[in-house]
Amino acid sequence: MKTRTTNTSGWILIALGSLALLQATLFPVLGWDFSLWRFWPVGLGAVGLAFIAAPFIFADQPGLKALFIPGFPVLVVSALLLWGSLFNFWGIWQYFWPMILLGLAVGFLATAVFWQNIWLMIPTIIIGVNGLIFQFCALTGLWDAWAILWTLEPLAVGLAFLVVSRGTQPALLWLGLGLSAVSVGAFTLMSLTLSGWASLLGAAMLILAGVGLLVRGRAGLFLVEKSPKEELYDGLKY
Repeated sequence: MKTRTTNTSGWILIALGSLALLQATLFPVLGWDFSLWRFWPVGLGAVGLAFIAAPFIFADQPGLKALFIPGFPVLVVSALLLWGSLFNFWGIWQYFWPMILLGLAVGFLATAVFWQNIWLMIPTIIIGVNGLIFQFCALTGLWDAWAILWTLEPLAVGLAFLVVSRGTQPALLWLGLGLSAVSVGAFTLMSLTLSGWASLLGAAMLILAGVGLLVRGRAGLFLVEKSPKEELYDGLKY
């Protein structure tokens, strides 16, 4: 424990020293006049990195793997704050705030993989799809696209159930297929009503559905749900 703490402190001091060195040498050459106080979001980023690093540093504590879930969103928030602070461009939040949702999805995905818990793929997919939709609308300003993008909501839930079913749980499999079919049917209905970019979004939906099916086929390779006996054994072992 003492060695790990010393190593972590050492890396923090190296990072702070490197930042101070850049501030005194490279930044003035590039014409960047950054006051050190502008780097305050780095502290928040350090917290996010600590959350992400903890499961690796304390590998003998499996419960810490859940820290991936808050770690990635905190890291994204710190990156957005740092960009706004350094370049005085706080409007970045208008365009990239959905990255926080995507960071949360990545956190659930990492936890699902390291915990080998396929059920965590449900929030991963649902939050990830919504993050992508919001990011598309934030970058393009096409918030009226929700007139057709809402059809991705049942598709996200359907894909989540398809992944969790792994083809071995008929109830979840048929539920996932049913929701996906509802989504495709809803899009078809909306595409008959709307025009223009609707056909492009339809193609994107089909690609997303295909990717989901491929993920479902491979999910069992790295997400194997543990049996109650294995979980009991792990608990006794730790």
